[in-house]
Formats: sequence, structure tokens, C-alpha cells
Amino acid sequence: MSNAEKAAARPQEVLYEVSEHIATITLNAPERMNTISGPMLDQLTARLIEANADKDVRVVILTGAGRAFCAGLDLRAQAQGSGLLSGGITSTTLDLRNTPPTVLHEMEKPTICALNGGAAGYGMDTALGCDIRIMAKSAKLAAAFCKRGLVPESGGTWFLPRLIGWEKAAKLIFTGRTLNAEESVEWGLASEVVADEELMPRARALAREIAANAPLAIQAAKRMMRMGLNEPFPEHVHHVFLQLLPLMRTEDVKEGMKAFVEKREPNFVGR
Repeated sequence: MSNAEKAAARPQEVLYEVSEHIATITLNAPERMNTISGPMLDQLTARLIEANADKDVRVVILTGAGRAFCAGLDLRAQAQGSGLLSGGITSTTLDLRNTPPTVLHEMEKPTICALNGGAAGYGMDTALGCDIRIMAKSAKLAAAFCKRGLVPESGGTWFLPRLIGWEKAAKLIFTGRTLNAEESVEWGLASEVVADEELMPRARALAREIAANAPLAIQAAKRMMRMGLNEPFPEHVHHVFLQLLPLMRTEDVKEGMKAFVEKREPNFVGR
């Protein structure tokens, strides 16, 4: 059996579909609450890269199948010696360029995490890596890393101080506390809570609202926001101006200005 045939025969632990310029990526191992596996990580990376490269995709929604978004590391497999962290440390250097946290952070397309259920450990870090989080009422964020002898290994120590400040991040990480949906909004970790059955309709409504705007401008704005996290103001405004110049020559800028004058909704084409 060829490598391609072997790949096709594997269970699809990550589902992917595109409609209305929206890519929906779904973690699909509900029988184990979407705990992470090697195939899931590989498939998630591939789908994120695919969505980012597809010119038809303007927004990405990341969600989970079943009653959990992602319950983190498969602790049963880890305890049995077959988990992702088994086998001992063989190197002091790691190539994480093609792993989901890094790929998600580097994406140009805006990302919405539709938290359909619990997100613990890796699942929480993955949710934090998205631009916007909407939570079902039954969803939770569990920062249980230190309770398992671990650290937030997939971006949490970078995201949390920036999202909610040092003190709140310290309290959350050091205590390993679990926040329900309402508490997550109060802490500044999610934008809104909706009834469970309204989660995907609300996420898609927000995605359509974003997708209706000029995609090149949104991608440039996201790029500038990411750069702005780590550069001084004078350098940042210089970089923003360099992004503005090519945008001013696009068809979408002409359409946006024309639509404003004509008092109608613009029809952006991404060129």
C-alpha cells in the first residue's frame, strides 16, 4: 500500500469543509473527547495550511465534534507509555514550524474558535491561539497543566499574559483552575456565550460578517496586529504604511470607496 493509500485509509480525525468563503475545521474524535493524537495533529496542521492558502477562504472556524472541544493530551495513552510524550527526550532542539500552534499563530486568515464543550490543556491553548472565541453555555476552559505536572506547552504561557495580564494569567496557571463559559468571558478569554444549539449559527453569522469585508485588508490588519505585539510604535506605524501602499492599488479599495459614495454594500473580490 502506498503512503497516499495509507493516509486515505486512516480515520479522519479532522473534518474540513468550505462554504460561503468560510472553512470549518472540526476535531473529530468524539469517542475520546477529541484528545490529541499524532494523526490528529498532522491532519489539523494540513487543514490549517490548506485553509490559509485557499483564496476562496476568508474566515476559518475551528470547533469539535461531540461534547468536548478538545480534552487535551490523551492521559490514558500517556500513562500506558503510548502517548505523544512517551519514549523519552532524544534531543534538546525541536522543529515546531509545522505543528498546529505555530501554524495557527502564523495564519493570515482570521480564525474563530467555536467552543462546543470543554477545552483542557492543549485544547485550551489551541482555543487561545484563535483570534476570537465564542463559547457554548456548557463549554469550559481548564488550565489543568500544573495539576498534571506540565506547563501550558502549546502557547498558553505566551497568550495568557497578553490576553488577561500577568496577575490573572499567573492565578489561572498556578491554580490550574477551570472556568465555565460565563467566567471565561468575565476573565477576558472569550467574547460571548450562547446557548449550545446556537453556537455554530452564531459562529457562522460572525464569520459571514467578517467575510463580507475586504479579505486582503483583513489579512493585512491581522499581520500588523501580530507584528505590533513585539515592536515599538515608530517602527510599527512605518510597517503599517508599507502595508497600506499595495492595498491602495487593489480593486477592493476602489470598490469600497465606490460603494460608500453610492451608498450600497460593497462586493469585494480579494484582488
